[in-house]
Amino acid sequence: MSHSRHLLEQIEKLTEIGTALSAERDTERLLETILLGAKRLTHADGGTLYSVQEDGTVKMEIVRTDSLNFAMGGTTGKAIPFAPIPLYDAAGQPNHHMVVTHAVLNDRTINIPDAYDADGFDFSGTKSFDASTGYRSTSFLTVPMKDHEGEIIGVLQLLNAQEENGGIIPFDDAAQKLAESLASQAAIALTNRRLIDDLKNLLESLIQLIATAIDEKSPYTGGHCKRVPELTMALAEAAHHAEGQFKAFRMSEDDRYELRMAAWLHDCGKITTPEAVVDKATKLETIYDRIEVVATRFELLKRDAEITLLRRQLECADEAQRLTARQQYERHADELEAELDFLRRCNSGGEFMSEAEQERVRQIGRRCWQQGGQQRPLLSDDELYNLTIQKGTLTPEEREVINNHIVATIKMLEALPFPKNLRHVPEFAGGHHEKMDGSGYPRGLTGEQMSLQARIMAIADIFEALTAKDRPYKEGKKLSEALRILGLMSEEHHIDPDLFRLFIQARIYQQYADSYLAPEQIDPIDINTLPGI
Repeated sequence: MSHSRHLLEQIEKLTEIGTALSAERDTERLLETILLGAKRLTHADGGTLYSVQEDGTVKMEIVRTDSLNFAMGGTTGKAIPFAPIPLYDAAGQPNHHMVVTHAVLNDRTINIPDAYDADGFDFSGTKSFDASTGYRSTSFLTVPMKDHEGEIIGVLQLLNAQEENGGIIPFDDAAQKLAESLASQAAIALTNRRLIDDLKNLLESLIQLIATAIDEKSPYTGGHCKRVPELTMALAEAAHHAEGQFKAFRMSEDDRYELRMAAWLHDCGKITTPEAVVDKATKLETIYDRIEVVATRFELLKRDAEITLLRRQLECADEAQRLTARQQYERHADELEAELDFLRRCNSGGEFMSEAEQERVRQIGRRCWQQGGQQRPLLSDDELYNLTIQKGTLTPEEREVINNHIVATIKMLEALPFPKNLRHVPEFAGGHHEKMDGSGYPRGLTGEQMSLQARIMAIADIFEALTAKDRPYKEGKKLSEALRILGLMSEEHHIDPDLFRLFIQARIYQQYADSYLAPEQIDPIDINTLPGI
């Protein structure tokens, strides 16, 4: 083969390896591609790829020796047992005894024709390995790998260049230049990969930081932003592996990453919601629970009644009349105590408040008490309005403020310049309060207008909320009750019926319950009796 033809083939190989390096997205496979490509270019029997660590050591990442069928690190799954090599000793002196550290410290390629004749380097470990395996480590080529800023991030070390007949020869100048060229390309590819991974990790950390801040903002929603992604991804994985109506739904790793990020961000708009609304544990709560102010007024009514009693007793000489006055006072005091107890129960909220109960609150509110010599109604208009909330603890206006978090979520996410692989995050995250029949909010989308991912997230959000133990206005429901409600929502086309059935058939509810629900919430489930099945 002519020299020019051989050179052309080597350049083609180098170009092919460079293309593979730029396309590889997994760091371990990238490292492996670098080492295997270098071995192929230089016809080396073995090689090791090292990374330079922040703690001042050089760590083996991948080791290969073909003739010994020896492979560790990388995609092999076999851990490398050798300790990292320090660049400096305990006294702070540079470690020039080892070839790999010397190459890093001096930023130069080291080409050794025969390790057994090399002076100045410690090859005792190599010789010990040879003695135990019968191998003969001869020629070494050690090349530092520098990033775009000139910092050495790794070392490529090749072992035993081979002739076509298998004989061991030194690495010639052409092999060294090819290895150095590849090391330069590889360092850039590795730096880019690490930069992408670092930016990805930073984005994930920021997203989780926002979710944690929202959970920490309120003791009543703590953990919601963390638990919804777990449910979302579990149901999405079940759909990914399912057949039938889900056979067209298959997720790549990018798809999974996009959905996971959307799930973490699904409530990011809650960061704009006032704590007084989010944390409203009772109907009269603002920055404090005003039921105690109401209770103080009842105490004043009792005090006034007692003063009236004492005056009557002083003015009345007849014992029977004094007794009658005492009995009237006690009946009145008992009536006031009963009314206050009733208002306290109303204040706690609940699933439903009847019209009769609301009317009783209004009647109590018509009582009068004196303040500064003026008669005032026992309950103000605002207190009456709040105490007659039919369901839960929020007024319609406060519920609108809560609901507005999804509008804020969509606005916040649509304002972000998401990269192409995350472009659907606003749609996935912003659709979890929509309903299949179009009665959801904020856009009133129908099932056909919603992505499957948004429909998955809707089920995850509802199930987490139903079973959550930390809501101010209710206890976490038992598993059977939560599934019954989901089933009814499925029949009413509020959630996707097919996804609900998959949620049950794949036993995602049970996996979640085992991890997150209290033991007393987990009761027996007969799936055949559930609505929607």
